[in-house]
Amino acid sequence: MTALKREAAARGCGEVRTQVGWHDQPLVGFFAAEGFALAARNVLKRGIDGPLQPGREQDPDEEIDMLPPVRSLQASDLDAIRRIDRHIVGDDRQAYLGRKVDEVINDSGIRISLVAERDGLVAGFIMARLDYGSFGRTCSTAVIDTIGVGPEYAGSGLGSALMGQLLGNLRSLQVEDVRTEVGWDNFGLNRFLSGCGFRPAQRLSLGCAL
Repeated sequence: MTALKREAAARGCGEVRTQVGWHDQPLVGFFAAEGFALAARNVLKRGIDGPLQPGREQDPDEEIDMLPPVRSLQASDLDAIRRIDRHIVGDDRQAYLGRKVDEVINDSGIRISLVAERDGLVAGFIMARLDYGSFGRTCSTAVIDTIGVGPEYAGSGLGSALMGQLLGNLRSLQVEDVRTEVGWDNFGLNRFLSGCGFRPAQRLSLGCAL
């Protein structure tokens, strides 16, 4: 762990993060002894099966062609993703998003990240990862790293379209569930994910400042 912290600090990282099952007391104790503390982030999870929005009646007259086009994320989408993310977080996370897009394009075992378009322009995105497991099998859990929708499209259903397409793709890959991590005070995103069927996972988010 000391070597990991040293390497992370050398690469300019300010914090090491991890997750652990709350019931795994030996592992929780180990991280506590290494200087980790409970982070102000919620770990949320939902199964792949079931409706996108539990408890909501599907309108049989809903126009399918009104849904925005959703496609796989490409390297050329980075500038549009940066613009959307900057509006959401109030900061230009160029380095972080650049690494994430590079990971999605070049490092991920299976490319599942998506963008949604309006009038031919990227209007929203969802970055997720799923790697190959042992003997070429996929892991049973996908992880959503970040999701964003342009402020001009807030409330248009674009985020739900992205999430619905992601869940459908993961279902075809026989993935069992999807997990994400959200700041506890990001009330808008927590509310959106709750509406999409996410619930608290039995995991703790931990962080250690460097």
